[in-house]
Amino acid sequence: MKIRDLKPGQRARIRDYGRADRDYLRQLLRMGLLRGTEIQLVRAAPLGDPIELAVRGYKLTLRKDEANILEVDILDGC
Repeated sequence: MKIRDLKPGQRARIRDYGRADRDYLRQLLRMGLLRGTEIQLVRAAPLGDPIELAVRGYKLTLRKDEANILEVDILDGC
C-alpha cells in the first residue's frame, strides 16, 4: 500500500521503499523515515500536493510523488 491510499488521521508503518534514486533514499532516511517507523497522514493540500505527515514527534511535508515511494502497512481503520 502507498501513502496515497491513506486518509487524513490514518496511521501506518513504513514497510519498504519503492524505486528511488540512492540520493533521495538517503534524504528520506535522514528525515527519520526508516523501515518500521510509524507515520500518520495529517493532511493533504486541496489538490493533494504536498502532504503533511507526523513522524517521530514532528511534522514533515513532502510532495505526493516523493512520499509515494514509501510502501506502508495501515495500522488502524480511521
